[in-house]
Amino acid sequence: MPDSARSSGVSAFFPAYNDGGTIASMVIATIVVLQQLTDDFEIIIVNDGSQDYTPLVADRLAQDYPCVRVVHHPKNRGYGGALRTGFASATKGVIFYTDGDAQYDVRDLLRLYPLLTDDVDVVQGFKLNRDDPWFRRPIGRIYHTMVRWAFQLRVRDVDCDFRLIRRQVFERIELKQNSGEICVELVKKMEMAGFHIVEAGVTHYPRSYGRSQFFRLPHILSTFRGLVHLWRDLRR
Repeated sequence: MPDSARSSGVSAFFPAYNDGGTIASMVIATIVVLQQLTDDFEIIIVNDGSQDYTPLVADRLAQDYPCVRVVHHPKNRGYGGALRTGFASATKGVIFYTDGDAQYDVRDLLRLYPLLTDDVDVVQGFKLNRDDPWFRRPIGRIYHTMVRWAFQLRVRDVDCDFRLIRRQVFERIELKQNSGEICVELVKKMEMAGFHIVEAGVTHYPRSYGRSQFFRLPHILSTFRGLVHLWRDLRR
């Protein structure tokens, strides 16, 4: 285990929107995993204006586990807004985040964390298998192909929200997006800044609770418009 990663501690956070059925298991599993990796960690739940019982579950977790704290958005700010809050709220030297919907297995951290050696700035996951309904997979492939080509990205799975990032990265890049295109913005700006990124495969599960926001037509159109604006901004 790299000494610098161990000594800097880990901030793990979950952007959560209507994830009341999964957020508790994600947080508890993360506590178990992080206890095996470091004795200096915190867990942050970013409740992004959820309309289900996510706020109640999150507050109870913070009450029962001293390492957990909650940031509530009174109104939904979008996925990018939730990520920006999570990054800004983290206090440890290494930041880990994944979604609160339990489509990723936090136990994969046991494999990815040792990859954060002293010369590595980011460990980026990629889905070993995309376990979504069959009709969503072609949409995902088209999206990934288009985005990698348009933004000249080197990582193989920009849409995999399972990342370990050194906090110092955010001293050199500024994120502005409030929607799902923040993942493209994040990866592209890290690549442009020359940070050392290594990739590792992670497990992907079908959604067991709630509904994905990405595959709704208004959201897809909004994401497309956002990507066009982002492409123009990055070129400038």
